[in-house]
Amino acid sequence: MSCLDCSCILRTRVESIRVEKQLESISSQDLTDELAVCWGQSTQRNEQIPLSSDVSHYDLQVEIGKGCNNLTSIYLARHIPTGTLVAVRITDLERCSEELLKALQNEVILSHFFRHPHILTFWAVFTAGRWLWVISPFMAYNSASCLLRTYFPEGMSEALIGNILFGAISGLNYMHQHGYIHRSIKASHILISGDGLVYLSGLNHLYSLVNSGQQLKAVYDFPQFSTSMLPWLSPELLRQDTHGYNVKSDIYSVGITACELANGHVPFQEMPRTQMLLQKLKGPSYCPWAVNTSSCGESRIKNSQSGIDSGIGESMTRAMTSERLQTPSKTFSPAFHNLIELCLHQDPEQRPSARGLLSHAFFKQVKEETKGSLLSLLPPTIQHSQSQIPMVHSAAIWNKSECRLPNEKKIYWEF
Repeated sequence: MSCLDCSCILRTRVESIRVEKQLESISSQDLTDELAVCWGQSTQRNEQIPLSSDVSHYDLQVEIGKGCNNLTSIYLARHIPTGTLVAVRITDLERCSEELLKALQNEVILSHFFRHPHILTFWAVFTAGRWLWVISPFMAYNSASCLLRTYFPEGMSEALIGNILFGAISGLNYMHQHGYIHRSIKASHILISGDGLVYLSGLNHLYSLVNSGQQLKAVYDFPQFSTSMLPWLSPELLRQDTHGYNVKSDIYSVGITACELANGHVPFQEMPRTQMLLQKLKGPSYCPWAVNTSSCGESRIKNSQSGIDSGIGESMTRAMTSERLQTPSKTFSPAFHNLIELCLHQDPEQRPSARGLLSHAFFKQVKEETKGSLLSLLPPTIQHSQSQIPMVHSAAIWNKSECRLPNEKKIYWEF
């Protein structure tokens, strides 16, 4: 796959980045999803609104996220000519490493390459001096991670988890079918629009299994992750041995994300990094949660009483299981436990594929209970208006190469 020229990005004052030629070299295949799985959610991607590459056409209103080791700021902005609310990502290219520049270029190309209703698309990409601007649809509910912090600090219900995971796994399945490993599945990379559609983001760490026209069985590349990403990564990716890893590594991350949504916090998060690595590499012999099935067919997550190390470790079990999950009101079905157990299997070959996960009994159960209505499980979105949100920075100043990113205290998206 060819990449956008870094030197051109840095020299260009304001220029729209065109990727059509790169896409032609990638594939001439019409990329359409072969598996129609949306539970009554609209399977049609939102119509792309034609947006300009003139920075003065965007009113940056409030910072809503950070990314790329704080080199990227994400803003809620208003496109002045159309009045459309958009998300604007602005990255300081001069401070980016060569590795990060390649990741950003890859993300831009893949966003245009993928065509799926559950994968985030970019509406416009251009440079202004030393800054890379990426314009995408504004997600009124932000990320699943934001929902946890704002509305569900003790974890989400099974119904909400099922609806969110189903959309994310649908997008992941599409990527896997076209030979890509996501390598960065987590709640903050699952975005939710105001109309209740789920989008998978975080494309900058994707890796292609296709090399010289042939699909590899395993890869050995270790991405330059921030250490904050480690809790979601699979044992085989962290192990970096001769066996390598494949798309099943993403399935492990899905399991950790399911735990994250259920608990309100991330497994391993409170553990020292070295201890976390040792616990993961040791390898669980069975599901890290002891399941206590009650007469009503539900179970609650609790610490293992077996006295035997689960493989993830009793210390990890205590870290990932909060007191709020030990109350009778916080219960999870056997189907949900089974889903997590399958995803977190130590042997990648024993984990289901993304396509297989979509037909798991857990999702069938949630579909029957909720009829696929994600919006009915969420609070009303905050209606943003020009009078409610002050503009924090004039977009015109971004033509100046030495301007600094505003430093806002409240951050809602974590990219």
